[in-house]
Amino acid sequence: MAISSALPCSSLLMAAAQLMLLASVVVQVQGITRHYDFNVTMANVTRLCASKSIITVNGQFPGPKIVAREGDRLVIRVTNHAQHNISLHWHGIRQLRTGWADGPAYITQCPIQTGQSYVYNYTVVGQRGTLWWHAHISWLRATVYGPLVILPKLGVPYPFPAPYKEVPVIFGEWWLADTEVVIKQALQLGAGPNVSDAHTINGLPGPLYNCSAKDTYKLKVKPGKTYMLRLINAALNDELFFSVANHSLTVVEVDAVYVKPFTVDTLLIAPGQTTNVLLAAKPSYPGANYYMSAAPYSTARPATFDNTTVAGILEYELYPDAPRPSASAGSFNEALPLYRPTLPQLNDTSFVGNFTAKLRSLATPRYPAAVPRTVDRRFFFAVGLGTHPCPANATCQGPTNTTQFAASVNNVSFVLPTKALLHSHFTGLSSGVYSPDFPVAPLAPFNYTGTPPNNTNVASGTKLMVVPYGANVELVMQGTSILGVESHPLHLHGFNFFVVGQGYGNYDPVNDPSKFNLVDPVERNTVGVPAGGWVAIRFLADNPGVWFMHCHLEAHTTWGLRMAWLVLDGSLPHQKLLPPPSDLPKC
Repeated sequence: MAISSALPCSSLLMAAAQLMLLASVVVQVQGITRHYDFNVTMANVTRLCASKSIITVNGQFPGPKIVAREGDRLVIRVTNHAQHNISLHWHGIRQLRTGWADGPAYITQCPIQTGQSYVYNYTVVGQRGTLWWHAHISWLRATVYGPLVILPKLGVPYPFPAPYKEVPVIFGEWWLADTEVVIKQALQLGAGPNVSDAHTINGLPGPLYNCSAKDTYKLKVKPGKTYMLRLINAALNDELFFSVANHSLTVVEVDAVYVKPFTVDTLLIAPGQTTNVLLAAKPSYPGANYYMSAAPYSTARPATFDNTTVAGILEYELYPDAPRPSASAGSFNEALPLYRPTLPQLNDTSFVGNFTAKLRSLATPRYPAAVPRTVDRRFFFAVGLGTHPCPANATCQGPTNTTQFAASVNNVSFVLPTKALLHSHFTGLSSGVYSPDFPVAPLAPFNYTGTPPNNTNVASGTKLMVVPYGANVELVMQGTSILGVESHPLHLHGFNFFVVGQGYGNYDPVNDPSKFNLVDPVERNTVGVPAGGWVAIRFLADNPGVWFMHCHLEAHTTWGLRMAWLVLDGSLPHQKLLPPPSDLPKC
C-alpha cells in the first residue's frame, strides 16, 4: 500500500497561515506604500471676524495629516490649482538619495506651476516620531502646513508608557492681510514686515483675541488617562513658550528623535521644531477647565514679532465612563473655573538656555547617539542681521533711511537662483547658477557679540559649501549682535545633527570644545542659535545632493539668512544621488 505524502487538511491550513504570517512580517520590515492626493486650492476662511481667501491643501486649514510607519514609502501627488507657484517640503524627512522630493523651491526643484502636478516619492528610513510638511516658497507656508506622523514599525513599542491617545497640536500665525502682499511691501520698503494679528492652535486663535471665542481649540480628556501631544511650531516668525495650566508636561521626543524623558511646566518650541510631550490627566474630575497657552520668546527690537498669547482649552469629561444622558446634555461643563498658566517673560533667555540644556538623546543600544567622535571638516558660520544700501533715488525704512534690512551667513546674503540648484549640479550645468566657494569662516572676523562693526552691509551671492561623501562635519554657528541679539532657529535639510555644545558670548575654539557632549547630545533637524551666543553641531555627510540650511524665521530667510550644502556622490552605487523623476517641474 502506497503511503501518501500529502499533508492533512489541518496541516495545510496551518502551513498557509504561517506563510501569511511570514509575508506579513516581511511587509512590516520592508514597509508599505501609502498614496496621498494633495490638491492645492484657494478657500475662504474666517478668523478674527474677517474672511479672506487663502491657499490650502484639499480645502483644509491646517492641511491634512499624513500618517506612515517607519520603513513606509510615501507617494504624494501634488496638483496646483492655485494662482501661485507652489512647492512642498517634508520637514525633517532625511530624503536619503531622494533630494528631488525635498521640496524647497529653486534648491531641489522648480516650483509646481498653476495647473501642473508633481509626485513626491520617498521612503521613510530609520525615522519615527512627529514631523510636518509645509509650503517652501515665499511666505505660502503661512497657511499651507500639516502634521506628518511616523509611527514605529508594527510591534515596536515606544520607549515610554504608551499614551491613551495621541493629538497633533500645531501652532501657527494668522494675518488679516495677504501674507504675499505683506512681504512684497516689506521688501520694497527695505523694512521689517508687518507682524501677524494672532497666533493659532490648530488653525484657531482662541478666546483671548477679539471675536474668536467660537474659534477655540478644545482638547477633551478623560480623568486618569495620559495623552501624547504632538507639538509642531508652524509659525512663520515666532518662537513660542507653551504651557498647560496646573499640568506638567513630560518631554519624550524632539524632531522625531526620542530623548531622555524630563518633566517641565513650560517648554520652548521654535518654528520648524516638533516636540512630543506626555500630559497626565488628573486622576478624578477636577471641576475646572484649563488654558493651553502659547506666547512668543523674542529678544528682538519692539514691533518685530507678534506679542500676543494664543489659548486653547483643556476640558475634562464629566462622565468619562458613562454614556451621554442625551444628545442635548453634553458630557462637558463649560461653566467652571478657568485657570491660566504663567508663561516666562518674552525675553527670558535664561529659561531658554536651561530648557535646551535638559535635552539629551536616549543613547541606548536600540536608539544610539551616533555622534561623530572625529571631525574631517570644521566650519564656523557667523549668522545674523545686517544691511544692504538703499537703492539709488529711493528712501528705505530699514535701520536707517539709507539702508534696508538684510541677513547673512558669513557675510553672504543668499540669493535664490532662477534654476534649481540640485538639477544644475546633477546635469553639470552649474555655471552662472551657483559658485562652489561658500566661505568656511567669516572673511573679516570681528567681535561677534560685542560692539558692531561700523560697516553693517553684507554681500550677496549664490554660493554652496561642498563636502565629500562620508565626511564627519562640525559646524559652529555664532550669533551676531550687529542689529541686536536674536535667536535664530536654523534648519538643515537632508540630515539630523547632534547638538554637541552651546553657550553665550563668542565661541572660544581653544576652551569650548573640551566641554562638548559626545555621549548623549540631542539629535535634531532644527536648532536655535542662542541670542548673543553660539551652538556647535556635528553630522555625518552621508546623503548626496544639495541641501538647504536656513533660519526658520521667515523674515530672516527672506532677507538672506540661508545657504546650501553640496554633498558629493560617494564611490559606491548606494552612495550616489538617484536620477531625477520624469515629472520634475521645470523653471
